[in-house]
Amino acid sequence: MGMRELSMAPVHRMLKRAGAVRVSEEAAEELRAILEQIGMKISARAIEVAASAGRRTVRREDVIEAARSLFPELRIGRV
Repeated sequence: MGMRELSMAPVHRMLKRAGAVRVSEEAAEELRAILEQIGMKISARAIEVAASAGRRTVRREDVIEAARSLFPELRIGRV
C-alpha cells in the first residue's frame, strides 16, 4: 500500500462527529481512501481551472469552482 495523504485520526473524528458511536479501522480506512480520491479529483480540476485562466498558481477560488462543478449539491465556499 502506498503513502496516504490523510491521517487516520481526523477520519475517525469525522465519523464520530457525524454520529458514529464506534468506528472500525476498516471503515475509517475506506473513508480515507474515498476522501483521497475525491481530493485528487478536485485538485486536478482546480489545476485545469487555473490553467484556463492563464495561471500556474492554484487559488482558493479555483478549488471552490472545481468542487462546485464536481459536486453541485454541496454547499462549498462562502454562500
